[in-house]
Amino acid sequence: MSRILLIDDDLGLAELLGQLLELEGFELFLAHDGQQGLELALSQDVDLILLDVMLPKLNGFEVLRALRQHKQTPVLMLTARGDEIDRVVGLEIGADDYLPKPFNDRELIARIRAILRRAALTTQDNHQHQVQQFGDLRLDPARQEAYCKEQLIMLTGTEFSLLYTLVAQAGELLTKDLLSEKVLGKKLMPFDRSLDMHLSNLRKKLPERSDGRPRVKTIRGKGYIWIP
Repeated sequence: MSRILLIDDDLGLAELLGQLLELEGFELFLAHDGQQGLELALSQDVDLILLDVMLPKLNGFEVLRALRQHKQTPVLMLTARGDEIDRVVGLEIGADDYLPKPFNDRELIARIRAILRRAALTTQDNHQHQVQQFGDLRLDPARQEAYCKEQLIMLTGTEFSLLYTLVAQAGELLTKDLLSEKVLGKKLMPFDRSLDMHLSNLRKKLPERSDGRPRVKTIRGKGYIWIP
């Protein structure tokens, strides 16, 4: 049973979401302000955090920044519809995905399951259990850990999945549509910058190559190529 922490100060919405999630078979933890949510996120071993942006005591961004200093627990941000800046900031800080309010219950459950699938070890694919070496990168899918020049790189589950997908098909053009469905678990929609933001974060975290070449080449309007 997956454990979900919901951090939202809307008591009515939290109660409804709690009932929905429990009916879907999730174990639920609730927090109604940012400080309490952060404390629970750090003290409890949860599989996913649903994090509202507008919270008392600490807002959602402050919670996420503090959390990412200690844990890479997947986070789905709940943002106000049409507030693009909230989505961009959340992704920059390290959110795995966002969902604008108000949202459809089925879409919420689909997003949750997609994130949990990415974070879980894929037991049907034996080669992914093994540590893989790609040039100066060493990737351990079982632990969701990435090392560059023997130094651990702190990646979220989404960033690790994106990195693994790119390097596993080095030299090939991977379209944004393919990466969105494979890594984010959703179809690429117009004006959705999630994939671009995750790649931007990944580029910032990866050390420069010794030969000075970029690790990822962007093919404008098409997708990305991992340079072997």
